[in-house]
Amino acid sequence: IEYIQPGKPQQNAYIERHNKTIRYSWVSKLLFDSIEDVQDYATQWLWFYNHERPHKANHGRPPLMVA
Repeated sequence: IEYIQPGKPQQNAYIERHNKTIRYSWVSKLLFDSIEDVQDYATQWLWFYNHERPHKANHGRPPLMVA
């Protein structure tokens, strides 16, 4: 990973988009009791995001069904 200048998130837009998706999808909506709870939820969410979530660009199919 190349150096990203402070205050320049557009230099790493892919990661910034991913962080925004996670932040608005569940981090800002849920309270967790421990880091293990966060890790478990993140694992479940990531599986759903890649295996079950319909995607408009794929005509309603999940991303991994197209790959």
